[in-house]
Amino acid sequence: MIRKLFPLICWILTHVSLAQNDHKEVMAVQGDGIYSLLRNSGLDPKKYLVPFIELNKENLSSENGLFIGRIYKLPNANEKVEKADEEVVVPDSIDVRTVKATEVLEKRHYDIFGKDYNTVLVESRQLEGAVFYLISGHGGPDPGAVEHYNGTLITEDEYAYDVTLRLARKLISNGALVYLITRDANDGIRDESILPVDHDERTYPDRKIPRSQVQRLRQRVTAANELYDKYSYKPYQRIIETHVDSRSKGENIDVFFYYHENSKYGKRLADNLQNTFKEKYARYQPNRKYYGTIEPRSSLYSLKYSKAPAVYVEIGNLKNSRDQRRILDWENRDAIAKWIADGVIKDYKEGK
Repeated sequence: MIRKLFPLICWILTHVSLAQNDHKEVMAVQGDGIYSLLRNSGLDPKKYLVPFIELNKENLSSENGLFIGRIYKLPNANEKVEKADEEVVVPDSIDVRTVKATEVLEKRHYDIFGKDYNTVLVESRQLEGAVFYLISGHGGPDPGAVEHYNGTLITEDEYAYDVTLRLARKLISNGALVYLITRDANDGIRDESILPVDHDERTYPDRKIPRSQVQRLRQRVTAANELYDKYSYKPYQRIIETHVDSRSKGENIDVFFYYHENSKYGKRLADNLQNTFKEKYARYQPNRKYYGTIEPRSSLYSLKYSKAPAVYVEIGNLKNSRDQRRILDWENRDAIAKWIADGVIKDYKEGK
């Protein structure tokens, strides 16, 4: 009897509420997240996420998750929204559908993230005191792995850089000091599937990337080491270098990690990153086992010569069709960055 009355009860609740507050309401169903709920209701998630959370904060989980069967208020599309200052992005793929509920402590502006993402909301101080040097693999004259997707050239450096930017933004939002060692002044975070190829990346602070591979590697590690010395009083400094692997087309790989065999803290960070990915897969993809590995790889230049503990991240195989779907979808790139950031937060707390 209750099951039969449930739709009627929901209809009554919805229409009574509409009469009281003029907000349309919808019921969350299996698979809904805030991002998809807004999008399916005809509202721009980037514009209306914060108003949605404000309207429904008493009816969300501790991580701003939706509860199946509950009724949620929708922001009014005709209400004025301070889009530039209130814009927040929530990944809604790899089954990630929540954003951490925290008070906004500060708003910062970074042109490097592009016009749609240049406002960063500092939502916590979980990483306060930590310094990160983020290296996006290849760049400049070296595109890294290359492949054609539906007749269009796609390259490793563009996708590694997009994930790196997203990671930087998430680390900053948790109070960290972040340096982008590989930089592109006019790319920014991009939500397109096909990221146009260019060769104008630079090395921090504004150095032309040389053609010689050894010189390129030396240049970026030298930049990170110089900053490491500058912040020698900071006990927690880490390097994270992001790449997209290139293997046979038939080889599907999960995100995996390298560290230097003599780096105690590099290994600990790699362990925490791997464990975080295992936890996320168990939660969001319980029917798919996570196979990402961690390995010592002491011959890699950035791991061998970096003063700060470093981890080398491979986010997928550019040539594999299944990995391409993961890498080309911006929401997946955002989720990968979020999971890396979550693993970093875990490592930082462990080290305090």
